Parts: sequence; C-alpha cells; structure tokens
Amino acid sequence: MAQNNAGQGEDLIWPFGRLEGLDEDDLCMAAYEIFFTACRSSPGFGGGKNALSYYPSEGEGGGGGGGGGGSPKGHGVGMTVTSKIKRALGLKLIKKRPPSSRRTHSWGSMPNNVNSPRDSPRASPSPSGSPRIGFTVPAHKPKRPLTSAEIMRQQMQVSEQSDNRLRKTLMRTLVGQTGRRAETIILPLELLRHLKPSEFKTGGEYHLWQKRQLKLLEAGLLLHPSIPVEKSNKFAMKLNEIITSSEIKPIDTGKNSEQMKTLCNCIAALAWRTSDNESPTDACHWADGYPLNVHIYIALLRTIFDTKDQTMVLDEVDELVELMKKTWSTLGINKLVHNMCFTWVLFEQYILTREVEIDLLAASLAMMSEIAHDVKTVDRETVVHVKMLKRALSSIKRWCEKKLLDYHANFNESRLGVMEILLPLASAVTKISEEVPGYATLVQDDGDIATDLTGNRVDLYIRSSLRNAFAKMLDDGNMSSDIIEVQDVTDALLQIAQGTHELAAKERETYSSILKKWHPVAAGAAAVTLHTCYGTLLKQYLTGTSHLLSNEAIEILHTAGKLEKFLVQMAVEDSAECSDGGKAIVREMVPYEVDAIITRSLKQWIQERLKSVKEALQTAKESETWNPKSKNEPYGHSAVELMKHAKQALDEFLEIPVGIAEDIAHNFTQGLEELFRDYATFVSSCGSKQSYVPTLPPLTRCNRDSKIRLLWKRASPCTVTLQDAVDTDNLEGNNNPRPSTSRGTQRLYIRLNSLHYVLSQLQVLEKTLSLSTTIVASPRNRLKNHSRQLHASNYFDHTRSAITSATQYVSQVAAYRLIFLDSNSVFYGGLYIHDVENSRVRPALRILKQNMTLLSAIVVDRVQPLAMKEVMKASFEAFLMVLLAGGASRVFTRPDHLMIEEDFDHLKKLFTCGEGIVSEDTVEKEARAVQGVIDLMGDSTEKLIGEFTHAACETSGIGGAGVGQKLPMPPTSGKWNREDANTILRVLCHRNDRASNHFLKWTFQLPKRR
Repeated sequence: MAQNNAGQGEDLIWPFGRLEGLDEDDLCMAAYEIFFTACRSSPGFGGGKNALSYYPSEGEGGGGGGGGGGSPKGHGVGMTVTSKIKRALGLKLIKKRPPSSRRTHSWGSMPNNVNSPRDSPRASPSPSGSPRIGFTVPAHKPKRPLTSAEIMRQQMQVSEQSDNRLRKTLMRTLVGQTGRRAETIILPLELLRHLKPSEFKTGGEYHLWQKRQLKLLEAGLLLHPSIPVEKSNKFAMKLNEIITSSEIKPIDTGKNSEQMKTLCNCIAALAWRTSDNESPTDACHWADGYPLNVHIYIALLRTIFDTKDQTMVLDEVDELVELMKKTWSTLGINKLVHNMCFTWVLFEQYILTREVEIDLLAASLAMMSEIAHDVKTVDRETVVHVKMLKRALSSIKRWCEKKLLDYHANFNESRLGVMEILLPLASAVTKISEEVPGYATLVQDDGDIATDLTGNRVDLYIRSSLRNAFAKMLDDGNMSSDIIEVQDVTDALLQIAQGTHELAAKERETYSSILKKWHPVAAGAAAVTLHTCYGTLLKQYLTGTSHLLSNEAIEILHTAGKLEKFLVQMAVEDSAECSDGGKAIVREMVPYEVDAIITRSLKQWIQERLKSVKEALQTAKESETWNPKSKNEPYGHSAVELMKHAKQALDEFLEIPVGIAEDIAHNFTQGLEELFRDYATFVSSCGSKQSYVPTLPPLTRCNRDSKIRLLWKRASPCTVTLQDAVDTDNLEGNNNPRPSTSRGTQRLYIRLNSLHYVLSQLQVLEKTLSLSTTIVASPRNRLKNHSRQLHASNYFDHTRSAITSATQYVSQVAAYRLIFLDSNSVFYGGLYIHDVENSRVRPALRILKQNMTLLSAIVVDRVQPLAMKEVMKASFEAFLMVLLAGGASRVFTRPDHLMIEEDFDHLKKLFTCGEGIVSEDTVEKEARAVQGVIDLMGDSTEKLIGEFTHAACETSGIGGAGVGQKLPMPPTSGKWNREDANTILRVLCHRNDRASNHFLKWTFQLPKRR
C-alpha cells in the first residue's frame, strides 16, 4: 500500500489516510496515466501534429517512450541543467553520467537488465512473480537525451504495453477533440470504454486491469469524493453494485452492453456534480477527493529521486515539477497542498535512505518557509486542506521530537549537523501549526494527543534527553533506578555521581552551544535535570538505609555535595546574562541537605513510632474493663499501657545520636498529645449526666385533700420527728447501712483515677524533655532557647486542658449516676413522698454518707475534691427536682418549708465536714438556688401569685397583666431560681391550698391530680 511506504522509515507515521483496494503500483500507474493525459500536448508527450506513439529505449529498467519525429523540446541529460529548485533548496547537482546512463537512449543494443525493476524501495514484483515491467529493444543505435515523458515513464517503471494502451485510448478519446482539457476527461472510464480484452496477454491480466480502474473510480466517486455523496444516491448505489459484481468476473464493456451504458451514466452523473456553493463548471470531479488526490500526487512527486542514488534529486526536477502542476486541475491540488506534499516527499526520502543525506533534511526545512507563507492565506473553510496540513505537520514534528527527546543517543559529535537542522525544523512546524486555523480543534477531533504549542519545547528536549542518558548510565552500570541492592551500593552510587559529572561536562561542551540558540539557559536546564536525577537516586538510598551516620552514608553525601556544587555552578555560569542572574533556574534544584535528610528520616521515625504507640493504645482500649489493677494502682490498665509506651518512645527518641531540632521535638510531643487527647476522649465516653435525670412530669394543680392524700393519712397516721427517726434507726441496728454505689459508678471512679494517672505521668515526660541535651534550638529560635528551658512544661499544655475537661465531665456523670440512679430510692424516689413529715431526708443522708466514704476510698486524693463537689451539685439538683418536679405524689403546705429547710441544712453540712472536704463558701454558692426555692415555699400563696404574675409578664415582654388579660405559660428554662417564673409556677403547683388551686385552674386550666 502506498500509505505504508513511510513505514519503512523509522517510526514515521503516514499522515494522509488509507485507501482500501489500491496498492502502490495501482496508484503509481494511475498517477502516470493522469500525468500523461494532462501533459499530452507538451513537447515530448506526442503533442502538436505528431501522432502519439512510442519508441523503445535502453536504460536501467528498460524505460522508454518518446515524442514525434522532431527533436524534443526541453532539457535532456546531455544538456547543461541549472535547477532553480535545487539551488533554492541547497541540493547538489548529479555528477555527469557515463554514456550508458539511464537517461540516454541506445538503439540497437540490449538493455542492461530488461527484467529488473528499478532500484527503489517502492518497486515490487508482480503477482505472478515476474517483474512488473519488461521492455523490447528496437534495432537502432543512435543516442539522444530522454524527454521529460521518457524520464517519467522510466522513473515510474511503466511498461511499454501500458504506455501504448494509454496512448491508444487518448487517441480514440480525443478524436476531433484535440483541445479538450484533461480535467474534463474521466480517464478510467475512457480506458474501460476503449480497451478490450484482446489488447491484453491473458483474460486474467485484463480482469486485474479492469478491477484496478473500477477500484480507482470507487475511491474517487464513492469512498473519497471531493463532493460528499449520499448513500441513497441511486447512481452511487448502482455503481457500487457494478463494482462488486466485477470482483467475480469482468464486466462487458462492449458498445452494446447495457451494463457498460449503466456504468457510463452512473460515473458521469457522479463526476459532473457541483457543490451547493460552487458555480457550474466544465470540470469533472473523479480524482480530486482527499486523500486519493494526495496519494496520486505523492506518487508523482516521488519520481524526482534518482534511481541510481536515491539520496539525489534529478537535475530535471524543475521541468518535471512544472509538468506535474498540469495535474492540479484534475487532482484538486493547490500551491499549499503541493508544497506540503513536496516537503513530505523530501522528508520521507531522507528517512527511507537511512538518514545519510542531510541535504534532503535541509531541503525540508527550506520548504517550511513556503508552507508558512501559504498558511497565512489559507481559508478556514478549506477544512480538507487544513486537516491534511495538520496531519502532515504532526507526523513530521512527532518524528523530529522523538529524535530530539533523546539527542544524546541519536546525535554524536559527527551528527551534530542533523541536530542543528532538526531544531529549527521542529520549531518551524510548531510555529506553522499555531497559524493553522482551528489546528487545536482538529487535533482533538482526530483523537490525536494534543501537542503543547506553547512554552519552550527545547527545554523539554534537554530534560528528556538527559533523563534518558542518565537511565542508560544506570543500565550500563547494572543499577536499577527502582531497586538498589545493599551490596556494593556505595560504590555504585559513587560511580554514578562521577558519571553524572562527566555527562554534565559533555552536555556543556558538546550540545549546549547548539541548544543555546533556542534556549537561553540550555546548560542550566541540563544541570537542573541531572541534579534531579541523581537526587532521586540519593533520596532512595537514604530512605532505604537505617544508618544515617555510617561512614558509607557520609561518603555518599559528601560526593553528592561536590556534584551539587558543580551543577549549581554550571547553571549559574550559563544564566549569568539572565536578568535574575540565574536565581530562577537554581531555585529548581532541591538541595541535597544533610540536615533536611536527617529531618525527613526523623519525621518518618516519629510517624512509625507514634503509629506503634497508637496500635498499643487501641489494643489496650479494646480490652479495658475499668477494674483497678490493684489496691495500690487504682486505675485502668489502658492508662498504664499508654504511658509505658509513650515513655519508651520518648526515651528512644532522645537516644537518637543526632542533634534534634526543637521543632522536631515539638512534632513528636504533638503526636503524643494527639494520643493523650484521644485517650481522654475515650475515657470520657461514658454517657451523659442528663440520661440519669428523670423526665419532668406535666404540671398539675393540687386537689386539696385528694383521694391519695386522704387514703395515706388514714392508712398511716404518724407524727415521727427527725430525731425519732434517728432513734428508730439506732434501735434497729441500722447505724451502718450499706452504700448504694453501683459497680457502674465505681468504674467511673476508676476512669477518674486513670485520667489523673496520665496527668501525673505527663510531668515525668516533661522533666525528661527539659533535662535532655540532644534537643537543640531551631535556627530561627536560637535566641529563644533560654525561654524554652524556662517553659518546658508547654509541651503538653493541650493535653492538660483535655484531661481536665474529661475529668470534669466524668465527675459530673459519676455524681448524677450516684444520686439519681444509685440513690434514687432515698432521694428522688423516696424523699417527701405524700407528705414532708413522714419522709424526711435522714435516710438519704445516711446512704449518701456511706457512698461518699466509698468514693473517698476509691478515688485518688487529688481528684476527690472535684468528685465531691459534683456529688454535692447533683444532690442539690435532686433536692430541687423533689421540690419542683416531684410529680403527683408530692404536695407541700406553707408550714412544710421549715422542715424542708432543716433537711437541707443537714444535707449541706454533710459536704462540709467529715468526708465532705468541700469548702463552706463553695457549698453556700451552689446552695443559693435551692435556698431561694425553699424561701418561696415559705411565702404566702397571694405573694407567690403576685411574684409569678410580675415575672411572667417580664419574661413574655407584655409589661403588665391588665384586667381580663390572660397570662402566658412561662417556658421551662432548666435553671431554677426564685426570680424565674417557671420556678414560682411549680411552687404554686405543689402548694396544697384553695388559693393556688383556684389560680391555676382559672389561669392555665391545669388539671387536678389523681
């Protein structure tokens, strides 16, 4: 296939699409036929009054074909040739040939090798195994130069028989129409009409020839038409049927053949169509669709190379190219397409000839200026041309950049000239691509990888090539960049450092002078790249070793430092002329700082060690039961495990034989702090104190002498005083009732002890840190070193705060559980049930005293004050709940407040003496709310109603209650005090008299108690 021809080049991608069913020979023959038809009136092609005929000639490949009897016009090989094209492109002229040259006829002598195809990579044997071309030799000996027609026939290896058939067809076609233009001739159709099977050696040869003509028509009219054809077009469908049927047997092309008439009609109808925006013309469209036209035209352009030396362009190239331009109207070629195809042929030939002739590459570069000029005038609507140009430029650039991305491997000192051409060539292609309308969009539409047209591509070449060279150095030294064996690793790293130094020197001396034209700091970019490559290797080694201070590591670091100094100097010298003096390029180099390496290793060690402590803590938390380890260790084993592992980690940290910066020490202690705070959260995950507080019952009004109260009085008429209750207890032997503290509450005490244990051990850790000599001040904190020593305790300040908060929280939960759950039967569940006189606080005090004694026995001394204070607050809260939210079973009269006040005084005294250990001031402060409620209970009902009315109006913001105005129901704030409207209302709800009952009934319609 013609499109695969470039595949013989090294990774050069054919950019002009594929043609199914047509191989290179088919396209070459079609190109010759179109070329001959377009040039038939030119000298040497049988034009003028001379009949079209042929004369066999001698020469390699047996090329022949001549004009009429007169001397041909135009240059022959024996004349002096001055090629403007070759001169413009810098191509050398071919040296003078000996008399037996291929471009002279020698009548009467046998050809050198009649049956050999021309020496070209595009030559191929025929399917039968015999050469495609054979020539006969007439019995004449005079020599004369070849005409352009003969040169083309010889270059394209067209056989005498094929040429003769073409001439016959044209003579028959142009009878009476000698002035007919080539673009009006549908050449394959004319060939089919005028050539019969009898003019071929065998029926099989004719069938193959006919299929080629039909495949050509199929490509030009159906598959790749210049004017799109709809699938439903009846002529297209019929033509497709005829072409399909010809695969089995030849179609009948006789004059009376209906099939031939149908074929002619279909082809004419399709070829003579015009587009919507095109004015009617007398040109047909059968070979001007892309990519068919480009394939055919490139087949023509490839004939400009000498078959003896394919690195050379024929001296007759000017005349041949001028003749090729006559095919433009038939093929739909314009100047832009011609220049792009011509550039491609030169570039492709350079690669196909193994890149030995640099002039071809230079010629390709020279042609880029022509393309750049053409692109400025290209119309965006010419999408086909833009696509063709884009694909060709992309293919050329891809090949160039592949070479440049590894120029160390591709260009040694003897091939620097090639590199000097490829750099501007790649740059020119990039610049042209930027000017092509819609280039980026077309790249995406085609599914190509979009090439970054911005930025300095040379920078990419430098960095990529040096990375590849560095990788090759690793491979040559049997040292993988991914896996480094411990054995001999030191010697390997030292050798690579030396090799990197030599590679940088070679880059500066050999390549930088060339690259400097395209990159302002070429050597600097190279230095940065090599610095990064070796730095990656060095980092990998240092990460894998556990002995940062070993002799081997020090030697490697010392050598790396020397290399770094050389590379930095190289970059600075190269960028001396830059405005910033090379700061930007040097800034790209990540320093090989030993301190930084040690710091990173320390941080890694810290992370791993903290992870180990965290795992040990997690294991301890999962097995924690909150039972004391022993009498002498009344805390959970999880606290012991945490602090044991934390202290062990700190000791190992301080034993590292390097100076540890204060910042790193803080990083380590912050990691420990996170674990301590996590543990504090774990310990305080023990529920909420509110979960133990009873739900507030609905508000009701007392029903004086309610059924419940009457039944109670009748069932147990008793007038026992507080002292009598005490005496009764003594008689019954209940001096030491058992504490009611549950196991769950005792576990909460162990939680408190565990928090205190962690807090106490923090002091040990901080002392160890303050006495350590391995911790040194960070560079920016050297002046603050003295301050650090004075305030060493700041390492765990956040932990202290977290543990203090957790201790407060657990104390509250434990206290509320003790009072509202463990002591519920004597407090909220039993105090003042039905009446005050027969259910005083004494039993509750005795139980509470025992519970406080147990608390003192379990909780460590330093935590007892806080725990006792929370028990006191919880008991006061329970006392308030009894008075204000006791439910239907509790009613109070005004005289009851004296007994209640007496009970509360005993409750307060319990916390200020004996096991209480709570200061009187603290007790009095916390007791104010309760005392205020007791005082309210001693007020008259009328006064309570007045205070309530005033407080309710202020709370709702209505100012004052007018006559007949309804008071709003005050919300429950949860913070009871004597000024709170809801608190006063609750006192009224529990007041057992007619006035309060009447007020609550008519004001809020509260229901009676049952």
